[in-house]
Amino acid sequence: MQPQTLRIIDANCNRISEGLRLLEDIARFLLNDVDLSQQLKLLRHATIASLNKFGYNLLSARNAEGDVGAGIELSQRQDLLSLIISNAKRAEEGLRVIEEIAKLPEISPNLSSKNFEKARFQLYTLERDLASKVLRRQKIARLKDLYVIIDTQTLDFKDEVDATSKAIHGGARIIQLRDKHYDHRKLLILAQKMKALCQKNNALFIVNDYLDIALAADADGLHIGQEDLPLPVVRKELPIDKIIGCSVHTIAQALKAQAEGADYIGTGSIFPTATKDSVTTIDIEQLKQIKQAVSIPLVAIGGINQDNMARVIAAGADAAAVISAVLKQDNIEQATRQLIKEIEQEANR
Repeated sequence: MQPQTLRIIDANCNRISEGLRLLEDIARFLLNDVDLSQQLKLLRHATIASLNKFGYNLLSARNAEGDVGAGIELSQRQDLLSLIISNAKRAEEGLRVIEEIAKLPEISPNLSSKNFEKARFQLYTLERDLASKVLRRQKIARLKDLYVIIDTQTLDFKDEVDATSKAIHGGARIIQLRDKHYDHRKLLILAQKMKALCQKNNALFIVNDYLDIALAADADGLHIGQEDLPLPVVRKELPIDKIIGCSVHTIAQALKAQAEGADYIGTGSIFPTATKDSVTTIDIEQLKQIKQAVSIPLVAIGGINQDNMARVIAAGADAAAVISAVLKQDNIEQATRQLIKEIEQEANR
């Protein structure tokens, strides 16, 4: 067997092993994802085990000092997502090289080209899932401060896109569309417009209740209540990078939502509110207890305004959701800005 061929196998064995190991460590230590880290580990072990058939011959053919490609850096990685993609590509390219090399007559008795093809396609899927979970993690990290709910009925069905624009210009970075009356064709058109506006301004766009609208509009997430579709069903249907919020009123409901895959919980109503019929209210002390019981972000909702915002943030809420405190004001942009100021002042105390 030619030393040059062995050098190709050795170099790509290292690329595959190193790339997969980094992806495995990201899944294990950064995402705490047991399933993904295990799949990457098994893929790495299986691939390297088959290449180890060449034993010491690979090491003896290695010539790191004389490698003309050593030290060449083609790109600067800026973030975790770029790191995942670049290392996945590195391993995928290595697998493809071995896949082709394994077709050579002198190599094929020792390596199965089909096995490396299968491993390459498996890694394509793992790369997608890992990148999607990182994107979701980044969205979860943005669930803080002011969460503005664009409720069509509270707006009296007036220009929801304009209200969204004003809230965003006032500083809101989380927008939810809530509607109980539009037909789904009209609601989808509205959701698509709001999604485009949020995307342009780096704001999260979340749809309330309707899984089909969230999917069709490519929303960043979906918020559901206790009587909507079961959370595990929603998690299964939504793409991995989408976030799910769940309304809860008790510690038991909060823990159940967290265990079933909720990315955040909406807790309330904290104060009496006129925007929802037959609302269940909880007090500030209950809010504190729920926050202490879970590890995911908590969004407080219900009757929150400029006068009581500080109390909600002081109780531990990661974000405060508002409707009337923004939509019922003469100047939506200014009202949004003032609420954010209240949050910042309390957070800095």
